[in-house]
Amino acid sequence: MATSGPARTEPERGAHLEHGTTTERGARDDRDQHTGRPGPAPATRDTAHTSGPPAVPEPQDVTGDYDTDAAALRTHTNRVEDLLATLPPVPERDERQRTAAADAHRGARWLRSRFLAAHVDGVHHTLTDGGPHPRIAELAGRAATAVPGLVPTTDQLAEERTRVQAAKEGREIDQAILFSALLAAPRPGTRLLEAMLRPTDRALTLLDTFRHQGVLDLGSVHITRTDGIAHVEMRNAHCLNAEDDQLVEDLETAVDLALLDDDVQAGILRGTVMTHPRYAGRRVFSAGINLKHLHQGQISYVDFLLRRELGFIHKIIRGLLLDDSPRHWPHRTLEKPWVGAVDTFAIGGGMQILLALDRVIAGSDAYFSLPAAQEGIVPGAGNLRLARQTGGRIARQVILAGRRIRADEPMARLICDETTDPAGVAAASERAAAQLANPAVAANRRMLNLAEEPPDRLRRYLAEFALAQGLRLYSADVLAKVGRSWSGGTTPVHGGRDATAGGHP
Repeated sequence: MATSGPARTEPERGAHLEHGTTTERGARDDRDQHTGRPGPAPATRDTAHTSGPPAVPEPQDVTGDYDTDAAALRTHTNRVEDLLATLPPVPERDERQRTAAADAHRGARWLRSRFLAAHVDGVHHTLTDGGPHPRIAELAGRAATAVPGLVPTTDQLAEERTRVQAAKEGREIDQAILFSALLAAPRPGTRLLEAMLRPTDRALTLLDTFRHQGVLDLGSVHITRTDGIAHVEMRNAHCLNAEDDQLVEDLETAVDLALLDDDVQAGILRGTVMTHPRYAGRRVFSAGINLKHLHQGQISYVDFLLRRELGFIHKIIRGLLLDDSPRHWPHRTLEKPWVGAVDTFAIGGGMQILLALDRVIAGSDAYFSLPAAQEGIVPGAGNLRLARQTGGRIARQVILAGRRIRADEPMARLICDETTDPAGVAAASERAAAQLANPAVAANRRMLNLAEEPPDRLRRYLAEFALAQGLRLYSADVLAKVGRSWSGGTTPVHGGRDATAGGHP
């Protein structure tokens, strides 16, 4: 029977990194791609204020010819850029200017969607050129160069990164359109998922060091090998292990190292001891997405929201994809079992991670929540996995109504396998990992994962998620919520808990 622990308290949501650089807006070819003549001259800012923004013609539908449609896309998006150049920064626009920008963006995004619906296989071939498939960040960069107007340039993204979320143009939505189309197409989507299952260059560089030393400090994550078990510890201690771009990168590196090291048979994922004043001296699993970083515009669509789903979380389930060679026959994937050790709480993205693990141990004072409706963005693949584990009715209560599940209530057995005294979480997790460190476990978990979440089903879900999340990231209600949380020195309460640390990706 679970023992009672210290009284539960609500997590504050907070994080403190501030960074970003300013770059110039990238140069643009303003010539009409059909006639070769210069496009319409951009209006000045004074003209925009006195006579209204210049109109952008409604885009024409695609023809079906790749070169013709690519040229038309470039011409139309150049005209949209001309319009945006006449307008004040996003926060300073009046209603007429906001409407003009929104209409222009909507038309360009419709045209991008139509272009990809007609040419996604051709775009994918152009971006991969028959060679090794790039990871998502490189793929987006190639798209900006190879198909001008399809996605934002590096300079445009860097300039957006200098703004708070509510002051951005929302250019990452254009990346969402691209990745949604790629993932929806069977061959490009499958190749994209496979590319993201390969070890990262950073992990391959660090592998020999980890093999010899058995310990590495990656920054926001610490990994140690002890008796065949890889202990992966999240160390964003100042913000309750709230997730940001750096934590996602460090977690993927740690997962890769644990999977690549032949001396590791299983992994344990746990949060470190907090320095945050409200939880000082206590371990916390995760507070989810770093809402302060989201407000500041420092949460990347590609490097955070997409990468965590296609990267370390997917690798926990599927393992690493190895080269197709005789030495890796009969299985190209390198898989190992994973245990989650939950102290205090697993909120949002933290709870999402638990849904991908093979065994979950929780202190009796811990709780789980996935407050999607309160935060406004989509909880990754949580909708797919939580409904499978708890049933649709409970999943709706948790995701749509903000139900919180305590580790010591019967319903928690659908989320965690064992509840123990808070002081016994470490020992119980190590016992669980030792039990799973068995070759037969690896074979059977592979078959369970194939039955529960076939790769094609995940691909189709992620295709919908990619666009939905991109749109939610810039939706008015999300921007208003994160803005209220970090403006005027106030800390509003959502769903009965402070909104000052994390939420969910």
